[in-house]
Amino acid sequence: MEKIVIIGGVAAGATAAAKARRLSADAKITILEAGPDISFANCGLPYYIGGDIKNRSKLILQSPESFYEQYQVDVYVNTKAIELDRQNKIVYAVNTVTGEKMAFDYTKLILAQGGKPIAPPIPGAEQDHVFQLWTLEDMDKIHSFIEDKKPKTAVVVGGGFIGLEMTEALVKRGIKVSVVEMMPYVMSIMEAEIAGFIQQEMLSYGVNILTGKAVSEIGKNSVTLKDGIKVDADMVLLSIGVRPTLQLAQEAGLAIGDAGGLLVDSTLKTSDDNIYAAGDMIEFEHRVLGKKVRIPLAGPANRQGRIAAENALGKKHEYKGPIGTSIVRVFDAVAGITGLSLKAARSVGFNADAIVVHKEHHTSYYPGSELVTVLIVYDKDTGLILGGQTAGYAGADRRLDVLATAVASKLTVYDLADIDFAYSPPLGTANDAINMAAFVAENRISGYSPSLTVSEIDDFLNGKDALWIDVRDVFAFEKSHVEGAVNVPLEMIATVLNRIPKDQLILIYDQTGKKGHQAVRTFIGAGFTNVYNVSGGFESLSRYIRAINPINFQINLPSPEVKKIGEKNTEDKKNVATEEIKKEQSNEPLIVDVRTEEEFEYGAFPGAINIPLDELEYRIDELGNKDRKIILYCASGARSAYAVQILRAYGFTNLENGGGLTRMMARLRNK
Repeated sequence: MEKIVIIGGVAAGATAAAKARRLSADAKITILEAGPDISFANCGLPYYIGGDIKNRSKLILQSPESFYEQYQVDVYVNTKAIELDRQNKIVYAVNTVTGEKMAFDYTKLILAQGGKPIAPPIPGAEQDHVFQLWTLEDMDKIHSFIEDKKPKTAVVVGGGFIGLEMTEALVKRGIKVSVVEMMPYVMSIMEAEIAGFIQQEMLSYGVNILTGKAVSEIGKNSVTLKDGIKVDADMVLLSIGVRPTLQLAQEAGLAIGDAGGLLVDSTLKTSDDNIYAAGDMIEFEHRVLGKKVRIPLAGPANRQGRIAAENALGKKHEYKGPIGTSIVRVFDAVAGITGLSLKAARSVGFNADAIVVHKEHHTSYYPGSELVTVLIVYDKDTGLILGGQTAGYAGADRRLDVLATAVASKLTVYDLADIDFAYSPPLGTANDAINMAAFVAENRISGYSPSLTVSEIDDFLNGKDALWIDVRDVFAFEKSHVEGAVNVPLEMIATVLNRIPKDQLILIYDQTGKKGHQAVRTFIGAGFTNVYNVSGGFESLSRYIRAINPINFQINLPSPEVKKIGEKNTEDKKNVATEEIKKEQSNEPLIVDVRTEEEFEYGAFPGAINIPLDELEYRIDELGNKDRKIILYCASGARSAYAVQILRAYGFTNLENGGGLTRMMARLRNK
């Protein structure tokens, strides 16, 4: 009879035990867990502190009793393995509550001890108002401290996943939070523009972000940074990383790898034929990077636990390796990554490039549409997808899963361009953001539409004199733009082509990259040879600036929108007052904007009145005499052309389609 001893519970260990029982009805299976809980939802801890999860009991997945009842597995909690006798196949352990010493013999051993938060040697870190979050006990201490002490300020040290999730949780508890991060921006595993999206959301909720800084000391009510800055802190959360639990394995002489984790082969077997390992304590070769890595995530840990159990019971299931797919939600903003970043891809020798698109997560005309960002990293020589990142308020998770599948399946951008994704107006678009990203990548690879990601621009501009052209409308340009850029709306590009030298370095941007592509094609068609579209447009530029201070270009951004917990961040529609038309007294043309109220509020032709196309027929009386000159316009000229037809049917005789807003604004310039 097989005797399977598993050291460690929670994700990998508990999963391994359940899988082992399903594979073998008669194996003796034992779990030794050093903590008080055998299986709990550790990823849910911040959400209980923040109040999203109301009941603590929801986080407890199994007890020793329920685990035995369901799987007939003997579970020993508060039981720390202290010695491993590999020759005699015995694990020696001690009950940390009673002091009782025990011995467990095995035929196969599975190590699933996970990791523990790194405890930095910061003076003052031992105080009662300083916490880490890893266990239910940690969660309870934080929750009780907030309830009892009612802290007004907190410092979160570390801008990774747990740090940002806890930042949100503390803000939801009414605490003013400062985040201190040593790297240039939070979520440093992601590209700066993706992290910038998260940082902007944090700023909107009043979070103080201190990047490129480190803590030197923790006082009773403040934290001192190494540059001397003091930050108010009635409580402190340390969240700077996880270190694998390796003492038992090291003392037993098991091989440790170059990445600092327990070394295993493709079957998750250690250097001992009778010992397997899974979860946060192991290292394994990354599927794309080709190097051994440690990826402390719940998903891989669960899958590794299953595989370790199978192989311990005689199967031959090979683990293909992680790709590092991870996602975070901070307030309402979501961002995720899979595979390699552009920097990581280039660092290991890939001839890599990247592109970014921002596209509606479902059709723009259906209510509730939000931009979703898709960034793809690919090999220029083969089109192979090496990694990707997504961000947005809706739809980012769905697109990240597609990119993860593409990375794991070794798909190319050409494959993604042709995939049929589910489409219905409330759920998607005819060409999904993934399709569009693939199209843009194809265009960059072929040279049809040269582009640069915002992370490349600063280095690219070293020693170069570039002309920035902003092809957005004048209202967007006036709100914020790249310093020194000239505003030439897309519809007016043809009027400036003969004023610019053909070899001038030109960087073009619009709001999201789409119109920038059109402008680049216009320049190339006119013989220009040194022109680039900014991938992702001003949306990417502004997010990048939130995270990084570039040297070779600058943007003065307005303050982020102020948001508050529990409040909807959408403003009620304003009733735009239409000025009373003096029907008989004015010979001036009447200018009518037939866009929606929201579009009109964004910016309109001076003196225009707003009568949305959908309201035109029942507001005919507001237009006055039917022979008066009326100029109608919209965003592009399409809706205003339809409005002209409607008014003609009602007998109006002196009508002009003014076209799009840009054409109308050009009239002012030409006066």
